[in-house]
Amino acid sequence: MGARLRVSSRVSEIGKSAIHEMTRLSREVEDAAFLSWAKPTSGTPEHIDAGAIEAIRAGLCSGYSGNAGLPELRQEICRKLKRDNAIDAEPSQILVTVGAIEGLAAAVMALIDPGDEVILPSPTYSTHARQVVIASGKPVFAPMIEEGGFVLDIDAIRAAITPKTRAILYCSPSNPTGTVFSEEQLRELAEVAIEHNLAVITDEAYEYFTFDGHEHFSIGSIPEMRGRVVSCYTFTKTYAMTGWRIGYLHADDELIPQITKAHIPFAICAPVVSQYAALAALKGPQDCVAGFREHYRSARDLMCERLDQLPNVFQYTKPAGSYLMFPRILLDEGRDSAAFCKKLLREARVSTTPGAAFGPTGEGHLRLSFCVTEEEINKAFGRMEQYFG
Repeated sequence: MGARLRVSSRVSEIGKSAIHEMTRLSREVEDAAFLSWAKPTSGTPEHIDAGAIEAIRAGLCSGYSGNAGLPELRQEICRKLKRDNAIDAEPSQILVTVGAIEGLAAAVMALIDPGDEVILPSPTYSTHARQVVIASGKPVFAPMIEEGGFVLDIDAIRAAITPKTRAILYCSPSNPTGTVFSEEQLRELAEVAIEHNLAVITDEAYEYFTFDGHEHFSIGSIPEMRGRVVSCYTFTKTYAMTGWRIGYLHADDELIPQITKAHIPFAICAPVVSQYAALAALKGPQDCVAGFREHYRSARDLMCERLDQLPNVFQYTKPAGSYLMFPRILLDEGRDSAAFCKKLLREARVSTTPGAAFGPTGEGHLRLSFCVTEEEINKAFGRMEQYFG
């Protein structure tokens, strides 16, 4: 046998995805109560399925689309951005991507050189940091203020800026904390980006899922930020289309061709059948989105009620958005969140995600998903109440 092949350091130094590792381990446990994956359990609305089926039957899905996506879909996305995000966009400024995640990866690749630094508020979605590493950049974590409900710490972001800083990447509503960053804070962040000539890359996957009067704000709507924002969105969360792998991004006319250069070797184009499904989603009735939001609000409230029954085990901030929450583990054994979550799975048959996966300030927490049925939430917490006594 010859010598083993060398694997690139930028990939070999990345640990296993804790989210997918817990999913794998959960399959080894009979009847695990599953709170570890941000995957809606509701199906894709029928009118979206019908739009895809119609396109297949019409023979429209067997070839590539243009790299940027179907022209009609990009037109509809522009209407949506104007209506819901206060962003004036042209179809030439839209790139349809394989979920928001591929758009984020293409944007990072287009903006980051080896050794460049990207600031991420922490806790942060683990995949964002990995995308920076794969681009040979350096993720720099700026702690959020947990005592204030995991809000941005603008002073911490300022303190993290060095001559090597090129971009700020954030998710709002937040995965994993459920924080909805306020318009006031995002305008402060915009001032920082302008002052230091930084790009801003946004993940706005949960934009429609906000509660209790909180409103989503897109930093790309600020006129002074034109030219320095890449705003990434997805159909997969909004319309329960995770398996369709379809999203899009908006950037100005100078950035889009550069991001497209990265998009082409990653994907060529987004799946055409999924693009027709996305078109049906935008052109069809939108009451399904309101229905999902109401379900998530109700499930969030139930999860908070069940957490209140375990005050010696968990301390939490009530999420203002998304369908995720990030309780702190109060037990000594929670200092190692990975070990805690694996033990909870083995001994209580409840699957959660360790907070250590979400940046340095994530340790000592776990992530819970409430996009599941209320029956699943009750099953999980019934087992935890019995387990923790």
